[in-house]
Amino acid sequence: MIDEQVKLHDRFSAEIKVSFGARKKLKLNDFAFNIWLFVPNSLDINRFNYSKQDFYRDLRSNIRLITPVYLLRNIVWAENSPFIYLEKAFRKITSQPTRTNSEEYEYQIKMFLSILKSSLRDEVNHMNSAKADDLNYLVSNYTKNVKSIFEKYRDLYPIINVPNIEPGLIDYYRYGEEFMCNVIEKYSFLLMKGIKGADKELFESYKTAILSMVNEIIEFKKSRGYQVVESEQKNISSDFVHRLGLLKKYAESHLYLNVKKRRDGVLTEQFLYSIAAGISMIFATIIAFSVQQQFGSFTMPLFVALVVSYMLKDRIKELARYYFAHKMSSKYFDHKIAMNINDTDIGWAKESMDFIQDSKIPKEIIKLRNRAAIIDATYKTDSEKIILYRMHMHIDREKLNSTSPYFFSGVNSIIRLNTSHFLRNMDNPEFTLYFPDDQAGYQTIKGKKLYYLNLIIQKQNETQNEFRHYRLVLNRDGIIRIEEE
Repeated sequence: MIDEQVKLHDRFSAEIKVSFGARKKLKLNDFAFNIWLFVPNSLDINRFNYSKQDFYRDLRSNIRLITPVYLLRNIVWAENSPFIYLEKAFRKITSQPTRTNSEEYEYQIKMFLSILKSSLRDEVNHMNSAKADDLNYLVSNYTKNVKSIFEKYRDLYPIINVPNIEPGLIDYYRYGEEFMCNVIEKYSFLLMKGIKGADKELFESYKTAILSMVNEIIEFKKSRGYQVVESEQKNISSDFVHRLGLLKKYAESHLYLNVKKRRDGVLTEQFLYSIAAGISMIFATIIAFSVQQQFGSFTMPLFVALVVSYMLKDRIKELARYYFAHKMSSKYFDHKIAMNINDTDIGWAKESMDFIQDSKIPKEIIKLRNRAAIIDATYKTDSEKIILYRMHMHIDREKLNSTSPYFFSGVNSIIRLNTSHFLRNMDNPEFTLYFPDDQAGYQTIKGKKLYYLNLIIQKQNETQNEFRHYRLVLNRDGIIRIEEE
């Protein structure tokens, strides 16, 4: 199963998060994910001034494991709670502080933090969309479960507070403690913000309980020497923001796969190029033998024939190389990415980018694009430049299962597309418009000059063939919004 989320990442970048869910009972899982990007002709983006290298510089892609799904209450109370793995790892390292046990200890801390963050996010999103009648027990359970998680993690500290544990290992625990406090704080504030935005009276009812828990977390952070945000601060410290980013990267680093990217079809390419060289050599040899047989050796006609055949040989070689390269582009991808966890290959991904013509686009895509008639009337042919980005994902379920005691449903590919290249030829973002006025004769207002990049997404596997249509609304200042059609 493939799912995608398209959202604004920053002023100039759109983020596409693609989840590839591998079936439990299927050993080898294959997925195809295609993006057709329709670019207005006025932006002057084409194969001559926007190369593959330019595209891949604008496209940043990370592949990571999908975080195991736990309800917030199950983090503490379930039989397979992360705390079971945590406590086991803590006790192992105190009895045998080996490198293997140290790595397992750190891994379990990071897994707990990732699961907690994901569970908090899902729980808060659920409560912010819940009915008012359900909020009472939902908020009560939320504060109860969060306090239990907070206390249970702190209870692990005495296990490792022993002489044979190095300070660096204690630091791993403290990083987890600080990150846990930060994410509880963040999502509790987001919960209050969501309730307040929906109903201010409800907000007053639940504010005290949530705020009381948050204040406990903040006081604990102060007692441990962790940074906090206080009202006396006019500006949030850049050091504090930097610290948040570092902790986030630390807590989620174990989910990112070890990847090795290389060109796809290199051996086939070299073989075909060798054939091209052979074809050109056969041509030159036939010319030389034919002239020599007719005019003899060491004659002027043979000399001229050798020079001409040599000149044509290089052209034939380059034409043959071009032909084979064109044929390869439709069958091979630009890159092949090997995915690895702890020296276990769990699969691979391939990606490619090409400009394509309208005539090569499937009818379903043309229909979804639903291009305005005036666009085709204006440009007659090639009314838009079309970039096709293809990704093929292959996951080995058995090998993925063998990498951890946790169940990973699959992998996420997080794609960020920077649009800076597309903004260079845009007009000024404001456009003067006039309308009549009985007193002054006319008045002016500022209209917005907008451009639209249409993205058609296709998701394919053995049971799925779905399409989505998104539209990036831009002007010279960056991305204004993202719309789903």
